[in-house]
Amino acid sequence: MIARRTGHASGETDKDRVKCDMRAASPLIRVGLLAYSGVTLSALYGLSDMIAKADDLAQATGGARLAAVVLTPAEIAAAPFAALDAVVLPPSAVNGDPPADAALLDWLRAQHRAGAVVTSVCVGAFLLGRTGLLDGRRATTHWALGEQLAALCPRARIETERLLIDDGDIVTAAGLLAWVDLGLRLIERFLSPAIMLDVARHFLADPRGREQRFYSPFTPRLNHGDAAVLKAQHWLHGAFAESVSVAEMAAQAGLSGRTFLRRFHSATGLKPNAYLQQLRVSKARELLELSRQPLTEVAWQAGYEDPAAFRKVFQRTVGLSPGEYRRRFGIAAG
Repeated sequence: MIARRTGHASGETDKDRVKCDMRAASPLIRVGLLAYSGVTLSALYGLSDMIAKADDLAQATGGARLAAVVLTPAEIAAAPFAALDAVVLPPSAVNGDPPADAALLDWLRAQHRAGAVVTSVCVGAFLLGRTGLLDGRRATTHWALGEQLAALCPRARIETERLLIDDGDIVTAAGLLAWVDLGLRLIERFLSPAIMLDVARHFLADPRGREQRFYSPFTPRLNHGDAAVLKAQHWLHGAFAESVSVAEMAAQAGLSGRTFLRRFHSATGLKPNAYLQQLRVSKARELLELSRQPLTEVAWQAGYEDPAAFRKVFQRTVGLSPGEYRRRFGIAAG
């Protein structure tokens, strides 16, 4: 018979044994990462690495454990249901909807019904949208795909100015690299804010305060088919820095004021003055990025006589002050 050694004989203290017992009893939180055809591998394995780092840090606390499970559609079809705590639909660099059959969409719905947090990044939102789970919800995707996702999910509220939308049981993130923001959000939710911040430091990631509108340029609709509105747009793109009225825009379109307002909004998705502000802010962004001109000169060239009004409109539109925007994105030599 082999005698069981005590903690003192083995060098193990009572505190060490308690920590070991806590780790053994710690719940395992499983995050499924869907490896569909065309998935961006840097995001798939970056999320896996981020979760592994978070789990390493969590082990020292004796709390919950976190594990990434990479799943292919074929594996899901072979074993259609195994409950997870979260499911991630990563991004894809391939244009268009990711491929998905009815079995995969049913599996996603089943995970959601069983209590999993279902999440997406960029193009992954199209898979999520095809399940119907975005109906009546807010969601985001890459700013260039917003209209396409809105057409697929007409009952969802697509907010492409947002980098990440946490709607509780459904979380959507924006562009290709927003997997970093999603990963940090899941770590914060399932482990702790402290561990999330440690992981962010390890990955040199900005854990707070980013928005997609910092990065997305204004992309005017020009292929709407309304020739009169398009004529006004073409004129406005050259005259935005001048003092421009809606009446002048209507005159360029050859329409009455009320008809112009209705058709302009229908064609472009914006009211005329909002469209004008977007053009001016786009010019200001360009000047802030590529020049060292004083902010008063930037404001004037963008069509604002009052620098204070310029700062207010720029902050409301972009989410940063002109000075903050230049510090983040300016590339001109000092």
